[in-house]
Amino acid sequence: MPTDATPGSQAALRAANRQRVVDALDEGTLTQAQIARTTGLSAATVSNIVRDLRANGTVAVRLTSANGRRARAVSLVRPAGAVGAVTFEVDCIEAAVADGRERVLARERIPYDVAADPLRGVRRGAWLLETVLNAARLDRASVARVVASVPGPVDLATGEVGATSCMPRWVGFAPGAALGDRIRLPVSVENDANLCALAEHRMGEARGLDHVLYVRLTHGVGAGLIVAGQLVRGAGGSAGEFGHISLDERGQVCRCGNRGCLETLAGPPSLVSMVPSGGPVTVADLIAGAHAGDPGSRRIVAEAGAALGRGLAIMATVLNPQLVVVGGDIVATDALLLDPLRRSLELGGVEYRGAGSPRRRRERPGRSTTGSAGPRSGVHRRGLRSGHSCSLARSGSGLRS
Repeated sequence: MPTDATPGSQAALRAANRQRVVDALDEGTLTQAQIARTTGLSAATVSNIVRDLRANGTVAVRLTSANGRRARAVSLVRPAGAVGAVTFEVDCIEAAVADGRERVLARERIPYDVAADPLRGVRRGAWLLETVLNAARLDRASVARVVASVPGPVDLATGEVGATSCMPRWVGFAPGAALGDRIRLPVSVENDANLCALAEHRMGEARGLDHVLYVRLTHGVGAGLIVAGQLVRGAGGSAGEFGHISLDERGQVCRCGNRGCLETLAGPPSLVSMVPSGGPVTVADLIAGAHAGDPGSRRIVAEAGAALGRGLAIMATVLNPQLVVVGGDIVATDALLLDPLRRSLELGGVEYRGAGSPRRRRERPGRSTTGSAGPRSGVHRRGLRSGHSCSLARSGSGLRS
């Protein structure tokens, strides 16, 4: 649960108060009066929160006595099982394990040519999951379920990776079934951008909001869509293939077979291929060059931002989101990418026309900067462990962080 509220959102305030109560109970059993003193919440607020937590199975309540008076002792109900996670990317694998309250117990990331062979990739992923379980001093019997993330659409009926994945050899492969056979645990598979959207919606910049668009810039350009508080996957799991919106009918041929897709204009691998260099160039090199003032790098990043803004304008006009979140290492270029993105978004998206000029604010990772009330314009970027994220949101007549 988040610990700070989004201004104007009663749902976020209630969630923050619930988290305060849960954090207090994490130290042990308390009476409702003790919870009120510890958290500073009113007795009535604590009573309502405890009632809700009891209804959803988070706490147990029993009658007791305190100072000679009847009281209600409240205890956390510890979830029965841990949760494992395996992230498959083109060139690396990450595994993690968390307890039932979503606290990460161990995490490990290794470079690996995942795209080359799906079966070998799954075997390596299973080995890495065993490694983090050992680090957390857990065995397989302690794990209730495992979630696997892949960079591509996943067919809901078959669990197979769809044709627009940036790992062509994984197309038609069912990684969940293969991983489950190796680790003897139930495995669910999801698109990486969808999981990012869910994470932002539950505990990140989009907490308390019902209509959110998350864009992930890694080896491709993907999106996760939250509409009316629910993840939208589409009929075959391919909703959110944002990178394959065609913006230039005479542009470069995309790996999907179309011409001028957004991915050819703003996907990090495409951007790296544009850098004039005598040797291999990475995304980190492009970011460093842009910050160092290299004109070619800055031009590449700025044009990518403008293309992203045009694509987002289409999505924003159709979906009318409250918030757009952009994630990926390339967002570390900050205003070099985000300012052209905002200009294109404001020019092309009906909901974003007339917004004020952007104002940037930096923030420590994991802390919210949405502390002041009222309409304001701005771009918010926060560091994430796996990269960087920025968010754009409409507030009144402007964009707010």
